[in-house]
Amino acid sequence: MDLFALLAVVLTPKILGTVFLCTLYGAFVGAMPGLTATMAVALLVPFTWFMDPVQAAAAIVATTTTAIFAGDISGAVLKIPGTPASAAYVEDSYRLSQSGHPRSTLYSALFASVVGGVIGVTILMFATPTLTYLSRNFSSDEAFWLAALGLSCAVLVGGPSVPRNFASLFIGLAIATVGIDVAVGHPRFTFGNVELYDGVSFIPAMIGMFALSELLRNAVGGRQSSRLRLTVEPLREALLTAARQFAALWKNVLRSATGGTFIGALPGAGADVAAWIAYAVSRRFSRKPEAYGRGHIEGVVDGGAANNAAVAGAWTPALVFGIPGDSVTAIAIGVLMMKGLTPGPDVLNTDSALVYAIFGSFLLANLMMLVTGGLVVAMATQVLRVPRAVLMPIILILAMLGGYAISGSTLAIWIILVLGLLASAMLWADIPLAPAILGIVLGRIVEDNFMVSMLKARGDLTEFFARDIAAVLGAITLTIWAILLYRALRSFIAPAKPQGSRDTTRDNTDR
Repeated sequence: MDLFALLAVVLTPKILGTVFLCTLYGAFVGAMPGLTATMAVALLVPFTWFMDPVQAAAAIVATTTTAIFAGDISGAVLKIPGTPASAAYVEDSYRLSQSGHPRSTLYSALFASVVGGVIGVTILMFATPTLTYLSRNFSSDEAFWLAALGLSCAVLVGGPSVPRNFASLFIGLAIATVGIDVAVGHPRFTFGNVELYDGVSFIPAMIGMFALSELLRNAVGGRQSSRLRLTVEPLREALLTAARQFAALWKNVLRSATGGTFIGALPGAGADVAAWIAYAVSRRFSRKPEAYGRGHIEGVVDGGAANNAAVAGAWTPALVFGIPGDSVTAIAIGVLMMKGLTPGPDVLNTDSALVYAIFGSFLLANLMMLVTGGLVVAMATQVLRVPRAVLMPIILILAMLGGYAISGSTLAIWIILVLGLLASAMLWADIPLAPAILGIVLGRIVEDNFMVSMLKARGDLTEFFARDIAAVLGAITLTIWAILLYRALRSFIAPAKPQGSRDTTRDNTDR
């Protein structure tokens, strides 16, 4: 399909109206603490019954695009990332907001997300045949190494203490082992609870570890927290600051969006892995790597660009192979099948109009997100003016409702409570939370693909390097592991810092 035919499909009053309403809806749902892009799309499904296939796909695409970005809003304002991918840079965005720059931080993330999404869709429109071939040759070996690479990046960027980063990651991986053992089909750590057979859902886990721990921290702070007054910049000043920051970091956006697109196109990778890898690469090439995790806009821009670019990329395996790249595309596959369309290798031949309409909807949704996302940022940052004695109970209620709505079970509430207490203990011990979250998200992917590969290879570990793509990913991952082990050994050998130096740094940063 040529460009004019693409515009003819997308630029109709029905599609334009659908995209506008869904971008507004996705932005507001994504900005609410505890409510996610997956939930926004799930709530939209009943309405797709009354839509034709192109309109239904456009509605899902528009909702997803803005809800993914809007998850950054609750992360920056309340330290509650709306998506697992937002967790990669939530510490930076939250600390920037605490320092009096919530709007400029979020507008910088918005600009990066819009440009990243446009770049991602543009690449996909011209590179879909190549990506199709690559994805078709993507086996459990490559999936294992890619997930392991994501976990390695979490340790690499988690903080200055590599042992503490490893401790956090292992806590997350231990939580990910709850459920049915993929190899022998035996339940592990379920304590006889059938609802735990599917494992610990990462949405309630994320709400508990980020939201509840933050609420407990504020409760312990007492009067000091209640007197805290945060500064919100004037709208014009915030937009000008964000424009300057984006102009200075356009190379970062281009790099992260390109990498995020290709990572998102790999089955099972999605925006989570893309954001973490982009954040790690950003820190590696930054002139101020020590500033990451302490309130540095570079990590927010890189992560946001990769995040939205990967959202577009995740539709490639969903459309071409029927393999969902993430939970949102899993819902989208169900909607398309409900409409009588079967995603698969022949979709480019049988339903090419639908495929290119999806790409066009992505472009349209990203452009409209400049308006709808900007409005939501302007309104959401006003939550900082609400007294914390009023705000915190509301956040707790929304967090509990959000966790319950994901599974419809009270087990989600218990997960939030237990992991919230665990996260509070981790923060007290100065153990970062982000590697644990990624361990929960990717732990099952690592285990499943490792066991499948081991069964195919009959225990021969060299088979993990037998394929070209797997060998490259494996070499990169092992190199990062070697760097991490070297840093861990050096931290034990190096002389200890003077007493109180770490607390002073933390106090200055929090101010």
